[in-house]
Amino acid sequence: MKLYLLFGLSFALFISGAHMATISIKNNCPYTIWPGIQTGANGAQLGADSGFELAQQATRSVNVPASWTAGRIWARTGCSSNSGTFSCATANCGPQVACNGAGGAPPATLAEFTLFDPNNANQDTYDVSNVDGFNLPVSITPQGGSGATCRATSCAKDINAVCPAELAVKGSDGATIGCKSACTAFGEPRYCCTGEFNKPETCPPTDYSNFFKDQCPEAYSYAYDDPSSTFVCSGQPNYLVTFCP
Repeated sequence: MKLYLLFGLSFALFISGAHMATISIKNNCPYTIWPGIQTGANGAQLGADSGFELAQQATRSVNVPASWTAGRIWARTGCSSNSGTFSCATANCGPQVACNGAGGAPPATLAEFTLFDPNNANQDTYDVSNVDGFNLPVSITPQGGSGATCRATSCAKDINAVCPAELAVKGSDGATIGCKSACTAFGEPRYCCTGEFNKPETCPPTDYSNFFKDQCPEAYSYAYDDPSSTFVCSGQPNYLVTFCP
């Protein structure tokens, strides 16, 4: 159902010993961002490489250990330090630049990966997700690999520009800087797919998830949005991730 991204950086991923991929991540936004990386599947977090500053058009390379078989990358915006405390206007992960295992606070657009998955014929699975809302456009492009759905996917629209008022997060200047999911905004089980709504049969799309789907048809819009949002590659390709594609 889920998987796991970032800006202006390049990753060497060593998965299951022999598997190696490079994820090249670029900040194509017209301003500085602060990527965050969270390791999934109980893998080791990346310490100082779990969060950093990335200038416009900059690239950073991070060596990812074999334990990073799954993870997510996102970008924080509007970050600054005040009396030693680091904070960001969107997708904050804690009081310092490194996220150290913490996820980005919604709303945050995610690039998600499960690499060399033994439960899926040792294939890579990846997606762009708006399940935690939206703060920046992003794309994922496989470089090499094969398969019917081994191709680029993205949420390239600026959803902030059309975000419904009840989901909008405003910056200090009054502009919309993020668009919450309905789950984050209202906390209701029918939007979060929890409680009696914890399976596809009882948690269908809502008007709010359909709003996100209309803006970015290939991105996850809610928890059970797998068929149109999950992409799979065989052959151990590399990947290019671009913020503000």
